[in-house]
Amino acid sequence: MQAGPDAPLGPVNAALVPRYAGAATYARLPRLDEVGHADIALLGIPFDTGVSYRPGARFGPAAIREASRLLRPYHPALDTSPFAAVQVADAGDLAVNPFDIAEALATIETQVGELIADGTVPVCMGGDHTIALPLLRAMHRAHGPMAVLHFDAHLDTWDSYFGADYTHGTPFRRASEEGLLDLDALSHVGTRGPLYAAEDLSEDARLGFGIVTSSDVGRRGVDAVAASLTERIGDRPLYLSIDIDVLDPAHAPGTGTPEAGGLTSRELLELLRALDGVNLVGADVVEVAPAYDHADITAVAASHVLYDLVTLIARRLGRAR
Repeated sequence: MQAGPDAPLGPVNAALVPRYAGAATYARLPRLDEVGHADIALLGIPFDTGVSYRPGARFGPAAIREASRLLRPYHPALDTSPFAAVQVADAGDLAVNPFDIAEALATIETQVGELIADGTVPVCMGGDHTIALPLLRAMHRAHGPMAVLHFDAHLDTWDSYFGADYTHGTPFRRASEEGLLDLDALSHVGTRGPLYAAEDLSEDARLGFGIVTSSDVGRRGVDAVAASLTERIGDRPLYLSIDIDVLDPAHAPGTGTPEAGGLTSRELLELLRALDGVNLVGADVVEVAPAYDHADITAVAASHVLYDLVTLIARRLGRAR
């Protein structure tokens, strides 16, 4: 759909082509090669070689795209039509080596760096959480040290696993060690469950992270938590990384390392909407593993989370113009 010659090319018109028909791009948006340049690009990274428990997140991007067919072009909660405000496109999937983690990380870093060189804002679909490290490396080159909001059941700041330094449990430790992060503006949100030792928390704090547990969200409420997060972030360039297991398994069963006691999908969406106005320059949603999903519950949740991320970025770009 296109309102005029200078307007963004938007999704396929559902009144002309049923939602279950046609190409399965995210939200039935145009492909990046159909528009040439996009203000926001949805990029799939089907890589899950870094997982420590259930594999299968390599199939996450395809499942999210399929679940996104039902999304509509107007976001009433944020009073925005994101696909009409800016050009949004589906950039397809990166082809990364499934057998060599180091090569895969290098490929992701290089190709995402090329994607954002002209100012395109990346919103990535994983894949496992290992991909956050090369994404942050590419974002750091473009924006300098990044503020990070990390929505996850887990800290992902462990040192190694079976002697491996690059896994889905280590990306934020490596990112902190590499100087990619603004240590005054880092927060985990939604963490819960047992740890290996109390030292996990002290090590995490040493790396610069603050913690808002899922219980904190329940006790303090969405508005209070969002206010504290936005105050911590300020106007710094923000990268938002969302492991879908931040949701309770009732809301996201299709993931690799589920933990009881998580956020509801409503709480997560309301937290994101309350961040309206922050300088969001990139994001990812990871760890959707459709083989463990039921009735596409997890993929539907992820598709809506991505829609809110795109809307927040579209509003920021609109204000800047």
